[in-house]
Amino acid sequence: MKKSLKISFYFFLGMASIVLFWFFWASSPTMDAKAYSKLITNQYPTVVERDAVFSIVTFNIGYLSGMTNNRPLAKPKALFNKNLQKVLRELKAVNPDIIALQEIDFNAARSYHVDQQNEISKLGYNYVFEAINWDENYVPFPYWPIKMHFGKLVSGQSVLSKYPLKAAQRIVLDRVENAAFYRDAFYLDRLAQVVKVVLNGQEVVLISVHLEAFDKETRVQQFNQILKLFQLYKRKYPTILLGDFNSRARDKSAAIQRLFAMPTVGNAAFIPNAIDNTFDTKDPHKRIDYIFYTKNSIEYITGSVLHQFEQVSDHLPVEMQFKLK
Repeated sequence: MKKSLKISFYFFLGMASIVLFWFFWASSPTMDAKAYSKLITNQYPTVVERDAVFSIVTFNIGYLSGMTNNRPLAKPKALFNKNLQKVLRELKAVNPDIIALQEIDFNAARSYHVDQQNEISKLGYNYVFEAINWDENYVPFPYWPIKMHFGKLVSGQSVLSKYPLKAAQRIVLDRVENAAFYRDAFYLDRLAQVVKVVLNGQEVVLISVHLEAFDKETRVQQFNQILKLFQLYKRKYPTILLGDFNSRARDKSAAIQRLFAMPTVGNAAFIPNAIDNTFDTKDPHKRIDYIFYTKNSIEYITGSVLHQFEQVSDHLPVEMQFKLK
């Protein structure tokens, strides 16, 4: 009896050790944190039209997984190849000067280790601000079946520009306070990317964000953080705040209503009594992606939700064309 108990004890101790080793290995980063934020200069062929009208797009590309994003569904390589080619075609047609991307993979098993940022940069975006917000050896999500796990994951946000970028900052926003330790260990950082783009000699501040999707209290805290940033920079610079806010336009209690109510802040491609939705692309029923701008320094020309991108992501992009005053 004692021998059996001893064997059982050592068996469970061994199993516990294996689980702990796997947990710490899987949740460990694959990179040095110093590399999580960097400005990149490419040498791709490009055409920059030196006129007075500029264009910018915000797009949560959902790592090009279409409507399979975060779902325990098969994600064959052919799906990603098809969606990448569609994105490249449509972006080439729209030809924005600046693109702010969220949920973009740099080196991830879930998207077959394709550097999506570099593939899009080849369209002629030679100034890039890369910000990593998810770096794990192995992410065990979706939880079941195991074959659907994300695995190795290096992902984040990116600002791509045909005009020079400078003074880049990667700002980590508040985390979900009451999250279980095992969930928190594998969860991404929510970021604000702050960078200056030099448009014909004038500095414009861009703040690209991806706010908390699942916990409203945390999302409100993060919103307060980015609102302070926006108010700080807009005193001195033309400023554009854009991205995936995960805050619903039709929810009167949503944090985003505070920006709607500011008379000095514009909202691109947004008509209050005819809101164009950006999520999800199979049946668009929410507006959660936005481009805000300072009215005193930026003249809004036109804007739209780009429905032609269809289901390459679960989000649709938003475009704005503008002049500097």
